Parts: sequence; C-alpha cells; structure tokens
Amino acid sequence: MSESRPRIVPEATVARLAVYLRVLAGLADGGRSHVSSGELASAAGVNPAGLRKDLSYLGPCGVRGVGYSVSGLRDRLTEALGGERSRPCVLVGIGRLGSALADYAGFASRGFQFVGLLDSDPRSIGTEVGGLLVRPVEDLEHVVAETQASIGVITTPAEVAQSVCDRLVSAGVRSILNFAPVALAVPAGVDVRKVDLSVELQVLAFLDQQRDGAPPPLVAPLRASASGGAR
Repeated sequence: MSESRPRIVPEATVARLAVYLRVLAGLADGGRSHVSSGELASAAGVNPAGLRKDLSYLGPCGVRGVGYSVSGLRDRLTEALGGERSRPCVLVGIGRLGSALADYAGFASRGFQFVGLLDSDPRSIGTEVGGLLVRPVEDLEHVVAETQASIGVITTPAEVAQSVCDRLVSAGVRSILNFAPVALAVPAGVDVRKVDLSVELQVLAFLDQQRDGAPPPLVAPLRASASGGAR
C-alpha cells in the first residue's frame, strides 16, 4: 500500500490564502465571529466557488448555513501559511521604499520581523529605522548568521541587486523578496518573489485607458505596405 502524500498547494492558491487571512484579520478586529463564503469571497475579490476550492486544501472548514468561524479559519490559515512563528528578515537598501518597509509595523502582526537593515550609503549607516540601526552592507553575511534570517528583502538599485542576492544566497537565505527592477538569477532551492511597482502602475494605466474607450495601442493592427508586407 502506498503512503498518502501531502497535497501540493499551487502558488496562486497560496497567494489567495494570504489575502483571505488579511480579510479575516480585519473582520476579527471588527468583532465578527462568523462570515459566509459569499462575504469572504467578495471581500477577497474572488468568486465563492474559487474560495471554497482554495480552502479545500485546508480540509473541512465551514458549516453549511452558518459559514466560517472567523477566529477558527484565521488560525487554520495562519498555521498553513507558517505564520504561527516569527520569521526573521533582513532588508538591504534603506532608501525611501526600504525605509518605509522597515518602519511598517504591520509585518510583525503577520509573523515577519526585520532583524537586520543594511545599506552602503554612509548617510544611512548608523541611523535608526523602525527601532533598528542601519548597518553597513559589508556586514551582510555576519548579520544573516547572527540573526538566523530566513528571508531577504532587496530594495537596492537594479545594478547592485544581483550581487546582493548572490551574497544573501551564499549566506544561507533561501527566500528573497525583490523590489529592484531587475530579474534575479538564483540556484535551485531558492525562491524569489518579484514586486515591480512600475509594471503594476503601467498595467493599471492600460486598463484605465481601455475603460475610457481609447483603442488599446498594444493590439492595433499593423498597416500593410504596397508590396503586401508589414511596415
């Protein structure tokens, strides 16, 4: 008899589970004890059938006619997403974006704690952001070893992001969140999530233009030349 294997949760589903957790946290703060699948799906921006399929990876969760226990489902999601224990993070690049991320208190409530901030700018080194002193980037390997950081956040300029990534990986970091506008090359076993704010804004601009009735420039037909070829 073959042993049962754990179900592999698709990455897109994991992202939606994180959204459900955020919604449930807000409902709990508002004093809600139960929520229907329709309400939760609407608040998360998905359809109820998709929500139920996503939650099926957790096993039985809701009660027909009653809905989901807000606190119970939040605990299940927190456990499934690994948020029951604090995950130490290091952040490299204390510019405006890096400083804002380091100073944001909301990460701690989701199980993420910045334990090291690093930068190469002498004007930033030695300053305090979010209760932590900014250390020189030369200390990166020492900080990772000292704090046992498991997640690295990169908010550096594009031209140095790969070298910072290489150093994080060499130091033992296996999960990286990249805000630099460049694709990073990493070895097998290292996970990278890329956040490109400019791309997201451009997508929104395109959708806004499309909604206003302007012809989408990306799908305009090519004009043929007199010889029959495109020009």
